[in-house]
Amino acid sequence: MNWPQPDALAALVPLPAGYRFEQPRRTDVAPLIAALRAWHPGITVGVASCYLREDFYHERVCLDGAADKDVWVARIMFGDELVGVWSFEREIDSLAIYGRLLVVAPAHRGVGLSGHALAGAEHLGRAMGAAFIYALATLQHTYVQRAFEHAGYRLLGIFPGYNREQVAPGVVRRVYESVYAKLLVPEDEVHWPEARNLSPTAKTLYELLFSDLSPPTR
Repeated sequence: MNWPQPDALAALVPLPAGYRFEQPRRTDVAPLIAALRAWHPGITVGVASCYLREDFYHERVCLDGAADKDVWVARIMFGDELVGVWSFEREIDSLAIYGRLLVVAPAHRGVGLSGHALAGAEHLGRAMGAAFIYALATLQHTYVQRAFEHAGYRLLGIFPGYNREQVAPGVVRRVYESVYAKLLVPEDEVHWPEARNLSPTAKTLYELLFSDLSPPTR
């Protein structure tokens, strides 16, 4: 579960012409925070608000070429301009990747950066030895949900009241979030649950979510 070097990341996650990834330095943190605040005002509350705190980067994010921490942040550059921020977290014990954040500057939306990042995250996870990749999507609009579905991620469920969002000017509420995931190993490496170990409710949900794969074993 080692993070790739920047040149390897570029090969695993190819971006549209003119765009590239850079790992942030400590001196990049303050401008990165300012950009996120400008591009995505709603980030001031909720689970992603940590990306507005300098201590989060210094304590948990790989900076200045380091690769020893569990949160990776990639700056998306166009020429000398910062135009996006992509971040994910490794969960070493479960061999999983958690897609934490993807924000693109308004002027560069629509060129396919999010699609390239979602597709590339799968290649990144496999290269690192991950078996599973997952992320949360807001239910306040459909764009992110459709992006995950188009990339082949499976909707696993909905967390009631998991996150906080500004639902109207000055109004913050706890909100529902959808959970999307993708298995990165062959299905024959997975132990399917046994029907006798599932409650009726769990069995019904399992069959609804995974009817195209394997029924619970007897």
